[in-house]
Amino acid sequence: MGLTICPAAVVAAPVETVWELLSEPALRDEWWDTRTERVVPEGKAASGQVIYLKSSVLGIQLQGTLTVESVDPAKHHIQWTLRTPGIINHQTTVCTALDAVSCRVQYG
Repeated sequence: MGLTICPAAVVAAPVETVWELLSEPALRDEWWDTRTERVVPEGKAASGQVIYLKSSVLGIQLQGTLTVESVDPAKHHIQWTLRTPGIINHQTTVCTALDAVSCRVQYG
């Protein structure tokens, strides 16, 4: 049995600013609670790219990978697969401009 969750948030930043943070793996450590170990190949998010990561959850050190499945920069849309011990999470992240200074970020 799977679990499906589709959280969303309104962000007080232009969609292009948020998209830059999501699509540039080198910037991830600025906003997520995980440490990026390396990105193969380096550069902007692209299909087939793998982000190797380390995280600590309840004092337990975890290693995992985040594989970019597809990217559509024009639609601000990325599909990923996160793999950690015991967890496989297929996720789609979409940024939608609400106006010139805010956007909605939804993933699930």
